[in-house]
Amino acid sequence: QVHVVQSGGGLVQPGGSLRLSCAASGSIRSINTMGWYRQTPGNERELVAHITNSGYTNYADSVKGRFTISRDTAENSVYLQMNSLIPEDTAVYYCNMEVNYGTYFSKRMSTFWGQGTQVTVSS
Repeated sequence: QVHVVQSGGGLVQPGGSLRLSCAASGSIRSINTMGWYRQTPGNERELVAHITNSGYTNYADSVKGRFTISRDTAENSVYLQMNSLIPEDTAVYYCNMEVNYGTYFSKRMSTFWGQGTQVTVSS
């Protein structure tokens, strides 16, 4: 009923920039919090940043000042602008959305994940 698709990512040199995009489609009524997470082998998925439907943003200390999260509510999309990338940013990045979906007679709220995209920061 709801599909979340990511784009962006890839290989970038230290100090470079990358922009990730994520868009949801389906029977969407509204989206509450949108967020970005990342995961490396052997570790749990960690929050990178999130943004609420009121525009409040929150960032992990490790990316604060370097990453910027934004959203286009009308397009059911969330973005992550990553600047001043360092090798420690290397991970698989996932977007996450809290989605109110369904019809008037069948309303639901669930979280949905994107498929993940690899970000590698290396010379």
